[in-house]
Amino acid sequence: MTKQPLKPLTDQLRQAIDVSGLTRYQIAKETGIDESALAKFYNGHRGLSMEALNALGECLRLRLVADPAAQVTTTATPATTAKSRRKPKE
Repeated sequence: MTKQPLKPLTDQLRQAIDVSGLTRYQIAKETGIDESALAKFYNGHRGLSMEALNALGECLRLRLVADPAAQVTTTATPATTAKSRRKPKE
C-alpha cells in the first residue's frame, strides 16, 4: 500500500474556502482580512499572517487533526538527546 502525499496546509485552506459556501468577499468582511490580501493568498501569490490565519480558521470553523495514516518518525541525534538531558533553567 502506497501512502499518498499530504496536501500542503495552504492548499487545504483554499479547498476549505471553496467548500464553505461563502464568497471571498463574505470571508474578508467576517474575518477583517483585507479582500485583496485574501485574494492573493487564494491565488498563491502571498501568505497570510498568523492573526489572519486564526481568523480564517475561526470563520470557516476549522480545526487541525493529525492524519493517523501519516505516521511521523523521528530519530534521536546526539544534539537532540543532549538537549533533553539538560537541566531546566531556574
